[in-house]
Amino acid sequence: MNVTPATVNVTPATMNAKQTTWKERISYGLADTASNLVFQVITTYLLFFYTDVAGLSAAAVGTLFLIARVIDAFDSPIIGIMIDKTSTRWGKARPWFLWLAVPFSAMAILTFYVPDLSASGKLAYAYVTYIILGIIYAGINLPITAMLPSMSSNSQERTVIGVVRMVLALVGSMFVAVFTLPIVDAIGGGDQQKGFFWTMVIFSIAAALLFVNAFWNTREHIRSSSSDKALPVKVAISAIKGNWPWVIVLFLNFIFWVASIMKTQTTVYFFTYNMGNKDLIPAAQGASILMFVTLLMVPFFTKKIGKRNTMILGLAISIVGQLVQFAGSSSASVPVIFAGIVIAALGMGFCAGLLFTMIADTVDYGEWKNNVRAQGLLTSASSFGVKFGMGLGGAVCAWILSFGGYQANKEQTSSALFAIELNFIWIPLICFALAIVALLFYKLDKEEAQMLAELESRRVTE
Repeated sequence: MNVTPATVNVTPATMNAKQTTWKERISYGLADTASNLVFQVITTYLLFFYTDVAGLSAAAVGTLFLIARVIDAFDSPIIGIMIDKTSTRWGKARPWFLWLAVPFSAMAILTFYVPDLSASGKLAYAYVTYIILGIIYAGINLPITAMLPSMSSNSQERTVIGVVRMVLALVGSMFVAVFTLPIVDAIGGGDQQKGFFWTMVIFSIAAALLFVNAFWNTREHIRSSSSDKALPVKVAISAIKGNWPWVIVLFLNFIFWVASIMKTQTTVYFFTYNMGNKDLIPAAQGASILMFVTLLMVPFFTKKIGKRNTMILGLAISIVGQLVQFAGSSSASVPVIFAGIVIAALGMGFCAGLLFTMIADTVDYGEWKNNVRAQGLLTSASSFGVKFGMGLGGAVCAWILSFGGYQANKEQTSSALFAIELNFIWIPLICFALAIVALLFYKLDKEEAQMLAELESRRVTE
């Protein structure tokens, strides 16, 4: 693909028309399936793998997670700037799928390998592999979000593309949630080190193939007048000036993933120790598939009540779900706990379908206010939010377990059981409430029509 500025101007008719095929939308979404085949194993099982399989202490793992995320505070914006400075015949974001597919998969496999080293040697190995994986993850995952503003100038179509992405991301997540432990058991035959390693080999190879497919079958359709040029760093940074919607969405990404990682990582502990039935773990993880129900309703709700209000609705439903899970935990009622999990999953469907769409809208806002389209830098907020939220959430989760006196593979004390409950129920609930407060200050929905109208004359398309 070789697009020059001498292309057709985006007219109102063009902006209201479909600009992507279903093949393109599905291939784009499958990139997030690929990402989640690895990412979901990391978020769900890496803490457990480090503590109960590799034999590292929870406190040491918590520190590792935090240090890795401090590094991510720098790598995500840097990669975003690198995307803005990328100039190829394939576009700015799309070629990164091809460049990093194999390195990402290889490092994921190495992360789930336990070397024959001392305890300090294993910890050092964990630091090296996990930190490098995090950097490469930013390099291959950030382009998924950075590419969305360039796929269509139609706001509603972007929402649909975002929903397709999240549906297919959930396919990857649900596959991991339901099948990881059975595959680990089947391959390992009681040897969890062997089981996790070869399971990650399978998932990583599949991820690499899906990323290459995304590169092959997607296009960057929407260009500003300078899209084909490398964007200077100082110019890219100016897109942040006065961009309060971007600041709010950055916070939302962060707080959403703090809640998500703490709840997801603690599920295996909650059902193993608090409920005394680890056989329920796949069902609990798999219940998240019900996010599909509300995820598919996102385009309808955003048309009726807007993106902000749709997300607030989802967060409120999730808070109710957390409270129901607490009621089930207090009464040791598995049906009530699962009812709460289902309610929370339905609420999260509304949120998951909008986070990436809203960050794409802030790219338009930066262009509208500052005449700079820095899609790489601005969408790095999503990767930064995901990774920093994931890291801080993982670190706090591990520290709370350590503070509560958690001991791997032993009967837990009452303080350890409360620490698990705190991670599983209460901290996610608080995060959802904070997200609602932040959304009360999000006003872009009211300005979107004017913003898109004024951008029409600046845009070009294939």
